[in-house]
Amino acid sequence: MIHVLIVDDHTIVRKGIKQLLEDTPDIRVSGEAEHAAEMLRKIHHHHFDVVVLDISLPGRSGVEALKQLKSIKPHLPVLILSMYPEDQYALRVIKSGAAGYLTKESAPGELETAIRKVSAGKRYISSKVADTLADNLNEPMEKPSYKSLSDREFEVLRRIAAGETLTQISQSLSLSVKTISTYRTRILNKLNLNNNSELIRYAIQQRLVDL
Repeated sequence: MIHVLIVDDHTIVRKGIKQLLEDTPDIRVSGEAEHAAEMLRKIHHHHFDVVVLDISLPGRSGVEALKQLKSIKPHLPVLILSMYPEDQYALRVIKSGAAGYLTKESAPGELETAIRKVSAGKRYISSKVADTLADNLNEPMEKPSYKSLSDREFEVLRRIAAGETLTQISQSLSLSVKTISTYRTRILNKLNLNNNSELIRYAIQQRLVDL
């Protein structure tokens, strides 16, 4: 039996994942967590074979949570389940230790297969992720400037570029507006940009947001 921990701050998403897996004889949802701190507590006290982790969590992002989890349980496979397309986050999470990356859109048809594969010690990589990894190997030595952003800065960049206000971002990430404003300033400095208009234009040029 493969014991799964689901980590997502939306109750309806957790219920949906449980429904997808309820008729699967070899997979059981043995735990749920709404945020990173709860996830870390549960992996300390219970045994799980796979963690299905949302990339967008309040307070501590899924990428940050992934890194902390892997420092505690390096051999525990983590399958990232995200609303973001593979080409925007997959490479970052694979480099951070994820065993696989799956979009919520593709989950109904692929989740069972992905869980079985990562629980067996393999990676679950879609053809799109494989193409992204291959493209990365062929990148020139001088990488795009956005690659210098931290995981949190990258997330804030994408949210600003998608049209969210600093207040909306602070509410989504459970951080203060002042903290988000600080991230915005760091992003502008690192990318040598002056304002949100230039930031949005840059994100579109680099294909970091969906149009």
